[in-house]
Amino acid sequence: MTEFVPARTAGIPPPREVLRTVLRRQARPLTIAAVGSCVHQACEALVPLAIGLAVQNAVAGGDLSDALLAVAGVLALFAVLATGGGLAFYLNARSVSREAHRLRSDATARILADPAAGAGRTAGEWASVLTSDATATAQAARARSNVVSGAVGLAVTAAVLLRIDLWLGLGTLLTVPPLILGIDAISPRLEARLRERSQAAGLAAALAAELVRALAPLRAFGGTGEALRRYRAATARCLDADLAAASANAVVAAVGLVSTAFVTVAIAAAAGWMAFNGRIDVGQFVTVVAMASFVGDPVSRIAFGVQQLSAARAGAARIAPLLGPPPLLGTPPRDDAERGHGHAAPTGLDQEPVILENVSAGPIRALTLRLDPGAAVGVVAVDPAAAATLLAILSGRQAPSTGSARLGGRPLHAIARHGLDFRILVVPHQIHLLGRTLTEALQTGRDTDPARMRAALATASAADLPEQLTEAGANLSGGQRQRVAVARALAAEPAVLVLSDPLTALDAVTEDQVAARLIATRRAQGGATVVLTTSPPLLSRCDHVLYIDAQGTVLDAAHAELMSEPGYAAAVLR
Repeated sequence: MTEFVPARTAGIPPPREVLRTVLRRQARPLTIAAVGSCVHQACEALVPLAIGLAVQNAVAGGDLSDALLAVAGVLALFAVLATGGGLAFYLNARSVSREAHRLRSDATARILADPAAGAGRTAGEWASVLTSDATATAQAARARSNVVSGAVGLAVTAAVLLRIDLWLGLGTLLTVPPLILGIDAISPRLEARLRERSQAAGLAAALAAELVRALAPLRAFGGTGEALRRYRAATARCLDADLAAASANAVVAAVGLVSTAFVTVAIAAAAGWMAFNGRIDVGQFVTVVAMASFVGDPVSRIAFGVQQLSAARAGAARIAPLLGPPPLLGTPPRDDAERGHGHAAPTGLDQEPVILENVSAGPIRALTLRLDPGAAVGVVAVDPAAAATLLAILSGRQAPSTGSARLGGRPLHAIARHGLDFRILVVPHQIHLLGRTLTEALQTGRDTDPARMRAALATASAADLPEQLTEAGANLSGGQRQRVAVARALAAEPAVLVLSDPLTALDAVTEDQVAARLIATRRAQGGATVVLTTSPPLLSRCDHVLYIDAQGTVLDAAHAELMSEPGYAAAVLR
C-alpha cells in the first residue's frame, strides 16, 4: 500500500495547518455557533436545577403562582436551549459544507494546474480524497463546537453541584477531566485507523474504476477471473481496514459511555446517601439525580468531538498534498484570461513568438524552432519519447536540459500555469470530452460564442454530429471524437496551438478535408500551429517540418524535401 509523501519534506502544509486554516476561514460563523452551542448546554444543565427548585417549592407548600413561575422558567430554558442548539447546528452544518466545497475546489484546481500534484495516484484514489477526506477535514469546524460546549456543560454541572454540596462538586471536577483526557489519549490510534481505512477505500475504488474501463479487453482475453481475484483482495484489505477503524471508534465510544455511566452512578449514589443522612433536601436530591443523568450529554459531546477531530486530522493528512505549496494556492489570478473566465483578450504576449533555441532534452538534440503568428510547423519524431518531451517543453511542464524555450522573452516553464494555458494550448492524442452536450464539450472557459463554435465544427467536419452526448462522448466513434477535439481547439483560438496526432482515426478523404481546413483556419486566426503527426495531408500543408530521427538529430525542411530522407519517408508512409 502506497504512502503519502511526508508533508514537511515536500513543501506541503502539515495537517494541523490545514485544520487551522479551515477554522480560520470560518472563524465568525463558528464563533457564533460555539456560543449558541454553549448556551444550549448551559441551559440544559440548568434545567435540572429549575426542576429541583420547583419540586422543593411544592414540597415546602408554596403557592400556585410560585409553581407557575417555576414551570415558566423551565419552559423559558427549553426555548433558549432549543434556539441556541438550532442556531449552532445550522451554522456548523453550513461551515462544514462550505469548507468541504472549498477544499475540494482548491485540491481540484491544484491537480488541474499542476500535473505533478496528482502524480503517483490513480483517479479513484483522488476521488476518495476529494470526497470523503475533504468532508472529514471540514468536520473539524463542528468538532471544536462539540468539545467547547461539552466543557461548558460540565462546568455548569460542577457549579450547580458545588452550590448544593462541596464534595459533590469537587468529586465531579476531579473525576470527569481525567476521563476526558483518557479519551483524548486513545484518539491517535483512532486517527491512524481512519487514515488506513480511507487509503484502502481509495485503492479499492481506483481498482474498480480501472476494471470497469477495461471490461471489454478483460472479457476478450479471458482475464475476468484474475480481475475478480484482484478486486476481492483489494476489497478484503478495505474490509480489514474498515473493521479496524470501527473497532478503534468503538473503543473511543465505549470509553465515553463507561465513563458517563460511572460518573452518573457515582453522583446518584452519593446524592442518595446524602439525602438519607439529611445533608440535602428532596429538591436538591432531585436536582442532583437529574444532573447525574445529564452529565452523559456533555461527556458524549466531548467524546464525539474527539472522534471528529481524529477523523479530521486523518483526512487533512491525505488532502494536504493537494493544498500546497503556497505559491500555487492563495495567489489570485491577475486577470480574466488567467482566471479562466471569459475569452482571453489579445495581449502583447499573444503577439510574441514562441522560440525554442538549441534545445536539448531527453532524446532531443539541439532543436531550434520559431513560432510566429500564423506559422504552421509539422513535427515527425521517430522516437515517441521525443514527441512527449517536446509536448512537455511547449506546455511549460518541463524545462530544457540545455538551450532555452521562451515566450516573449520569458521561459515557458516560468510563466504562470493558467496564463500559459490560455496562450499555448497543447492538445494530447488522448481525447476526453466533458459535458452532456456537444456545446458543453466545446466550452473551454473562454465563453466561446455559438457562431465560433459552429464555424469550428464545420472546419472539423463535425457539424452533423448529435448534440446529446453520453458520458465522455462514448456514443461517438473514434474519428468523430477526434473531430470534436479539433473543433474544441479551434474554437478556443489560442495564440499557439499544439496538436498531437489529431487525425489518426479519420478516413483518407475526411483526413485531407480536415487537414486543409485546419491549417487555413489557424492562419486566418493569426495563431501559430504545431502538429506532431505522421499524416502527409497535414505535413504537406505546413510551412516546414522538423524531423527528429532515432538519434535525436533534427532536420528542418519542407515536407516534399524531407521525403527524400529514407527514415522520414518510412515514418510518414507506413
